[in-house]
Amino acid sequence: MTDSYASSRDGDYSNGIPNGSTASLGQPTTGLSSVIRKKLMGYVGFANLPNQVHRKSVRKGFQFTAMVVGESGLGKSTLINTLFNTTLYPPKEPLHPSAERPKTVAIESIGADIEENGVRLHLTVVDTPGFGDFVNNDDSWKPIVENIESRFDSYLEQENRVNRLKIVDNRVHACLYFIQPTGHSLKQLDIEFMRRLHTRVNLIPVIAKADTMTDEEIAIFKQRILSDIEHHQIHIFQAPTYENEDEETIAEAEEIASKIPFAIVGSNNFVATPDGRKVRGRAYPWGIVEVDNEEHCDFVKLRQMLVRTYMEELREYTNDVLYENWRTEKLVSMGVAQDSSVFKEINPAARLQEERVMHEAKLAKMEAEMKMVFQQKVQEKEAKLKQSEEELYARHREMKEALEKQRADLEEKKRRIESGRPITPEKNATGRKKGFLRP
Repeated sequence: MTDSYASSRDGDYSNGIPNGSTASLGQPTTGLSSVIRKKLMGYVGFANLPNQVHRKSVRKGFQFTAMVVGESGLGKSTLINTLFNTTLYPPKEPLHPSAERPKTVAIESIGADIEENGVRLHLTVVDTPGFGDFVNNDDSWKPIVENIESRFDSYLEQENRVNRLKIVDNRVHACLYFIQPTGHSLKQLDIEFMRRLHTRVNLIPVIAKADTMTDEEIAIFKQRILSDIEHHQIHIFQAPTYENEDEETIAEAEEIASKIPFAIVGSNNFVATPDGRKVRGRAYPWGIVEVDNEEHCDFVKLRQMLVRTYMEELREYTNDVLYENWRTEKLVSMGVAQDSSVFKEINPAARLQEERVMHEAKLAKMEAEMKMVFQQKVQEKEAKLKQSEEELYARHREMKEALEKQRADLEEKKRRIESGRPITPEKNATGRKKGFLRP
């Protein structure tokens, strides 16, 4: 066979003898990541791995959550029904003039299980009725951001469970933001909303009801929208490109990217064309706008990017980039720090030198602490010895004074004895003397 594979230089053994070891004789080892390219001598079977993944994915099914944001009357519900070719949203009835209008942005979710050719998709659509419909639209984006982040919180909580077998991914994978077909530029509300959400969700801007504008007006409007997005450094989802792709795939990705923002027309109604065809579209006195005609609008390219080609990329980017960035911010704010050196490639010699320096610094610190403790103990001992010495000197003086006093008393007694005087006066002799003189 002409197939080949790459194996580790140290990990390819057969019966204890390294296969193809002669290919590395006399060659310097460039690193642990060096590999050897070899030819397969027969069919192994790992080329069937994509089929295994396909069967597992089909058996498990898929989950996808899309959010639609825009002012009322721009055709959000109609577009969702048109995209998935099913009636997720029933026709809405206009409110009575006397009915009370909502005062805040609401968040509504609707889910449906769709099956096509044996592939099951659990679709969740998050609607935001009330956005941009008030006199004062300050902070109207807050409930939407809070809803997206609450879904991140729910997923993080599921990841931290002991049993993680049944994790439900309810994160928002794509946000279709509907722009009014004014033909001018983005409104301040549009810019502020996209600035707040572009780090939390895959933004896909769409121009609603594009059949109200001419082709020239749409082209100019798209250019103005892209200029505003670039000026405010807003990141919108772009069709990714990969290495070793064929020219057809690259051309398709470039064509999809050239249509952003998508100018779309939505309709669930079928109309008859002059040539007798039944198409989804809108009938006007001047003609028919076909939803699935790429010459009339960008609906086909939007569906191609959102559903047919890049749905998995939207899910991966949400999980690998948007969610990971939010998760990092969340954990850091909670005081959980990551040691950046854990996953960093380090030169062993440099690492050894760094550890030696750290060890020497630790020893120096311990030595300084021991010296400080020793000096403190010496000072305490000297103070105690000095106090004891003073006490001994005081006792010595007292004893010396007592001895001097005793010596003085003894000298006095000696002088009295030598002079013939009694040491103590005789009381009886004195009494008799007084009696002798008495008449």
